[in-house]
Amino acid sequence: MTATLSAEKRERLVGLLFTAGAFLFWGLYPPYWKLLSGVPHFQVFAHRVVWSCTFTACVITIQGRWAEVREALGSRKTAFTLLASGLCVATNWSIYIFGVLSGRLVSVSMGYFINPLVSVLLGVLVLRERLRFWQIVAVLCAFSGVLYMALVSRGLPWISLSLAFSFGLYGLLRKTAAVESIPGTFVESLLVSPIVVSFLLYEALQGRSAFGTADASTHLFLIGAGVVTALPIIWFANGARRIPLSLVGFLQYLAPTSQLLMGIFLYDEAFTPTHLVSFALIWVGILIFTLSTFVQRSPRVSRGKTGR
Repeated sequence: MTATLSAEKRERLVGLLFTAGAFLFWGLYPPYWKLLSGVPHFQVFAHRVVWSCTFTACVITIQGRWAEVREALGSRKTAFTLLASGLCVATNWSIYIFGVLSGRLVSVSMGYFINPLVSVLLGVLVLRERLRFWQIVAVLCAFSGVLYMALVSRGLPWISLSLAFSFGLYGLLRKTAAVESIPGTFVESLLVSPIVVSFLLYEALQGRSAFGTADASTHLFLIGAGVVTALPIIWFANGARRIPLSLVGFLQYLAPTSQLLMGIFLYDEAFTPTHLVSFALIWVGILIFTLSTFVQRSPRVSRGKTGR
């Protein structure tokens, strides 16, 4: 029994380290993209897709998982779903890179703070899921923060909303696709690759391509974009299945918190009173939603123990 418990604890610790590592990596890798600030952002994004496809293909080969890829591509429904999710995540990647390279990391962090609540909203609108009272309050708080920012700034925070909704739609689509994380990521990037490769060829024909003309370090960073994209996905896939979903939900805020702090303290981005009020409303919404989720689960645990 002791050995079994010890093994379970080790599994949970490994899961915690992998998952926390993935979210911290996502939160702390803006400086990597800043190294490519001399390359047009859409070219950076296109190389991210191409080299992610290449790197995940290598991982799949090492793991011997090509049967999963063939099965996904062999199903018209799965392939179409992965094409749609690939377009969503490609949109997310492109806007993310634009936000980082244009000095809008605070806006990027806002997008990923509200993303979980956007996912809840999409669940209601698309999957007809029902929200409890405090979940509704949480969503309204978060969107009040966005609305406040829009009214005071006289313009919607489009980077934040685009990131939140594109990733929310991505999660919704991947929820319906019967394929594991790594093969799914490969198929997504494979299906989107013809678009980005065509763009890169066009840029090369116009003499605007960084690849082939830039210095050696830029080439290495462009190729490395595939590695830094795929690694946290692999870590997350290995970690999330070992720990409770509630813990995964809590850890996900490591990424936008890191981005926000980095934007303010490392890159000296503006954090105005308007930002403070807007973020405060979003954080209150997140807190209410998190607490309501834990409170809802407590009675279930108690009932399970009493055998009712």
